[in-house]
Amino acid sequence: MARICPLFSGSSGNSYYIGSANEGILIDIGRSCKQITNGLERNNININSVKAIFITHEHADHVKGLRVFCLRYKKKVYASSGTINALLEKGELNEDNEYEIINGQEVNITNMVVKSFNTEHDCKEGLGYVIKTGDGSKVAFATDLGHITEEVKSAICGCETVIIESNHEKRMLQNGSYPYQVKQRIMSPKGHLSNDECADILPYFAKNGTTRFLLAHLSNNNNLPQTAYQTAINALESSGFINGIDFKAVSYTHLRAHETPEHLVCRLLLEKKKKKKK
Repeated sequence: MARICPLFSGSSGNSYYIGSANEGILIDIGRSCKQITNGLERNNININSVKAIFITHEHADHVKGLRVFCLRYKKKVYASSGTINALLEKGELNEDNEYEIINGQEVNITNMVVKSFNTEHDCKEGLGYVIKTGDGSKVAFATDLGHITEEVKSAICGCETVIIESNHEKRMLQNGSYPYQVKQRIMSPKGHLSNDECADILPYFAKNGTTRFLLAHLSNNNNLPQTAYQTAINALESSGFINGIDFKAVSYTHLRAHETPEHLVCRLLLEKKKKKKK
């Protein structure tokens, strides 16, 4: 199975490496170029292993390091037409960069096949991705979702691994310090998935072949890892899954020695166990 390395995940920046130690892709570059390269090094991934960059959308927490990274390492960028145009307008890309507009077609990168799907978010033209790895397994990447559309649901269904947004706990957001307009944007159909909205869809995917969940893009201010984790477990158990029999719940969240709480990388995994044959 391919390695899935959440280099950064959360409100302050997002970037994931998917592939092997020798070749793979980056999804988003939402931290500085230096932080991304350091993150790769911490995971024993050489920069030459990065064969392409796939961007979900143009917001800063997903493209902050893109301009410098592309300038320094000359990697090809894939994104939707709306995102590419927005990146060109913002100066995150220029005509000297190699890029390609994608709209649902399959892209072959080394021994992987990447296919995009449309997402609903307050950006120009957001995308999620399904990556078919060299061993034939599929990984879905879906964050910054205002809601789960039928297209998103169909694209993710059947993927063994699903990386999905569990952004905020509604009461924390509603009672928090964000301005009213920001709260409304986050909770809108083009905002972000709450813990409850994420958890509600997990049993459907689990019943249709998903064996691993990674809860992503947790808000630094309006969520807690244990809250997102427990909400997901409760939804699975309410749908008839038995913890310890049908699935094994594994949660891990940690700070590396050089990181501060503001740089927390939240990694939460629910791993469904296959029942033994009688």
